[in-house]
Amino acid sequence: MRSLICVLALGLALGLAACGGGDSGPAEPEVVSTTPENTGDGWAISTPASEGLDAAAVSNALAEIRDGKYPGVDSMVVIRHGKLVAEGYFNGFGRDSLHDLRSTGKSFTSALAGIAIERGAFTADDTIAQLLPQFDAHSNMDDRKRAITITHLLNMSSGLECNDWDPRSPGNEEVMYGKNDWVDFILDLPMTGEPGVIASYCTGGVVVLGHVIGLRTGTKLDDFAASYLWAPLGIREVRWRRSPDGAATGGGGLWLRPRDAAKFGQLYLDGGMWNGAQIVPAAWVERSRLNAIGLGRDGYGLLWWKRSLESSAGSRDAFFTSGNGGNYIFVFPALDLVVVFTGSNYNSARGDQPFDILSWRLLPAVH
Repeated sequence: MRSLICVLALGLALGLAACGGGDSGPAEPEVVSTTPENTGDGWAISTPASEGLDAAAVSNALAEIRDGKYPGVDSMVVIRHGKLVAEGYFNGFGRDSLHDLRSTGKSFTSALAGIAIERGAFTADDTIAQLLPQFDAHSNMDDRKRAITITHLLNMSSGLECNDWDPRSPGNEEVMYGKNDWVDFILDLPMTGEPGVIASYCTGGVVVLGHVIGLRTGTKLDDFAASYLWAPLGIREVRWRRSPDGAATGGGGLWLRPRDAAKFGQLYLDGGMWNGAQIVPAAWVERSRLNAIGLGRDGYGLLWWKRSLESSAGSRDAFFTSGNGGNYIFVFPALDLVVVFTGSNYNSARGDQPFDILSWRLLPAVH
């Protein structure tokens, strides 16, 4: 495995727009297994049958991805009862390949916000006007903008004229990426309404949140993550998307191994604990599971999505991360189940294929 030094040195992610492609590096050997190898990366290992899953159904799902039924799905990792029971890596990606998780990285920023709050850096109800120096110097200033809180950024309800789903929006992320100062660009935007009323998907708001975390903790965002998230989880290699000033940004573009992404899902399934240690505050994890506001067809809150997935086994509630291309960490609390998918179906409806795999292959396999 490559050294942690590349976390600081690798700049490949710097110029990657959230809707573009990524370089996975050299192709690695395909792995499709329901008897995963114990690599010493912190995972307990088991098999589907031992953990109450239909082994044939799990194997069939992996085989269908391998054989092209679900093109562009690059990996699937299944965790049941806290144990790694199945994994598959495809399309030149391997077990140790870092994958660009795109906006799934936003949920990691939420975890860092929860940790920073517990450490006294700020509160969820603080306004960003309180936390950022010279805030009133920004354009289009009014009392609504002064009322934006950390929670509003976490719930995509800032009221800023910023909507990544609308290419005409002045705060669309693709406009932001062309600016020299992403934080100032977002804070200069006009308001469209009162904070907390309507959700609008805004990557720039999470960039601002990451900036606040770094500023108020007195630590660069990536260094803060290295100390309080990566090290406790035993995650040794990470890449960050970076803004033009070189700072790691919390808005997305986090590169991880799928096995390490699954640790994050298990962390939230277990109330913020990993190997007996409390990493993310339990109350923050519990709040992350709740639906705070509607966004599209889903519930949303603290940079996590909520949906009830239908299957032949009935409706199953999940909260999950979501990144362009089919990059997801699904957590099913009632099933004690975590499933991770990575994918390269950028800006394509095929990015939703993991929902079909879950509904018609994996969820019916749970005993």
